[in-house]
Amino acid sequence: MARLPILEYPDPRLKKVAAPVAAVTPEIRKLAADMAETMYAAPGVGLAATQVNVHKQVIVIDISEHRDELRVFINPVLLEAEGEAENEEGCLSVPGYYDKVARAARIRLRAQNERGETIEFDAEGLLAVCVQHEMDHLRGKVFVEYLSPLKRTRLAARLRKKHQLAG
Repeated sequence: MARLPILEYPDPRLKKVAAPVAAVTPEIRKLAADMAETMYAAPGVGLAATQVNVHKQVIVIDISEHRDELRVFINPVLLEAEGEAENEEGCLSVPGYYDKVARAARIRLRAQNERGETIEFDAEGLLAVCVQHEMDHLRGKVFVEYLSPLKRTRLAARLRKKHQLAG
């Protein structure tokens, strides 16, 4: 396994739409394992392939307390979404920034797991938030795009300053 570099907002590669995975191959399983290692090291609770500059529909999530319940979702499809809940979100592609985002409170998802088996399940709470957040990445959308123009402008200025100081 290998740790992969995580793209940071506003990198234009985060805007790319991920392509469906044609078959769950050893390469896709390795990608998922590398993404998991990267997510755990960051540390985060979810990571989409788009964030590591691989534009395939692969997501890894682990919201467990002991970081031992990795879930891999390949070609995820949101079948149902109901209710609304506002939660504070962060993102490994926007390090150190958190803000409230409204999302569906309950979802039903269909995807393939790392063995290529089709799975369907219902989720709510943090898992529902994470799935929706990571699926946005596969569509080329970062959570800060839900924020007001003023907040996005302030964030962009802060990130520019950070990169100027680092570079």
